[in-house]
Amino acid sequence: MEVDFLLIGQGIAGTVLSYKLHQAGKSVCILDKASDNNSSRVAAGLFNPVTGRKMVKTWNADNLFPEILPLYAELEQLIGKRVIYSKPIYRPFNTIEEQNEWMGKSIEAGLQAYLSEVRLNSLYPEVNDPYGGIMLKNSGYVDINTLLDGYREWFEEFACIRDEVYDETQLGKKAGKWKYKDIEAEKIVYCNGLGAMKSCFFDFLPFAPVKGEILEMKDDFTPNEIINRGVFRITMPDHTIRVGSTYSWHDLDTGPTERAKKEIFERLNKIVPTEEKELCSHKTGIRPATKDRKPFLGKHPDGESVYIFNGFGAKGVSLVPYYSNMMFDLLESQIEPEKDVNISRFFKYI
Repeated sequence: MEVDFLLIGQGIAGTVLSYKLHQAGKSVCILDKASDNNSSRVAAGLFNPVTGRKMVKTWNADNLFPEILPLYAELEQLIGKRVIYSKPIYRPFNTIEEQNEWMGKSIEAGLQAYLSEVRLNSLYPEVNDPYGGIMLKNSGYVDINTLLDGYREWFEEFACIRDEVYDETQLGKKAGKWKYKDIEAEKIVYCNGLGAMKSCFFDFLPFAPVKGEILEMKDDFTPNEIINRGVFRITMPDHTIRVGSTYSWHDLDTGPTERAKKEIFERLNKIVPTEEKELCSHKTGIRPATKDRKPFLGKHPDGESVYIFNGFGAKGVSLVPYYSNMMFDLLESQIEPEKDVNISRFFKYI
């Protein structure tokens, strides 16, 4: 089999990049063991324009957010299944000072695309928000599991996707092309999350793996809004409640923990006081985050035609649509990615 591109991994990054390449008429083969792809499949899929304890606009939001809805709407139409849920995000204020600060911020031009309302009183009696909060727009979540499964099914009809673990020891060069088992490819792209840490090409990159845990439970309070302050609380289409997430840089064991469960409920109780409800699931995933919290795009300085599109951490749903365009330009036209995401920023460590 001869292809233009061999992509390692079919998480959010591999899915979107392979779609862009396929739409441009390029032949693509994906290697991905679906059962091992926990990072994307456990992720909440939020796209949130105001984040963090200080409630600031998401890094590079003005470039990222115009790309999100159009891209996922295309993929939704492609696979014939709903994957994108546009929902307002409500972030309660902790103090009257925050309320006053956001009353001033609300007139800033840079926030108009994302800020729907500054509330001065409580939104729901079930929510602990005596000072009100901000209501965000151009926000929501992507059903990542439906997207990955639906895209995989669609892609199998038009191209090659193999459900197998990638073994880099079987990769070699033949007549200027990369050869992997029976596959010959012009270029190879590592989209396999933390798997790239074990690659002889990209083991120099400073990944900073982060474990996240998410709960799903039943509750009578099922608002349309995503409530997000310390934890997110999302009403799912089946009216279960998804709550999370934790961030652990030390405990990278793949199993769920009582410690994380307790932490999530403690944080949840601060914004939506609730008894511990019936749990439907408790899931974990290890995110491919990076030390500087910026993704990895680029070509290996020595490995001919070896590339990486990776390191999107917890914000892959927001980051990948925009940066997939930049990655496509690199693969097709050798236009270098922007410096803050280009892996050239780490070449001094090789």
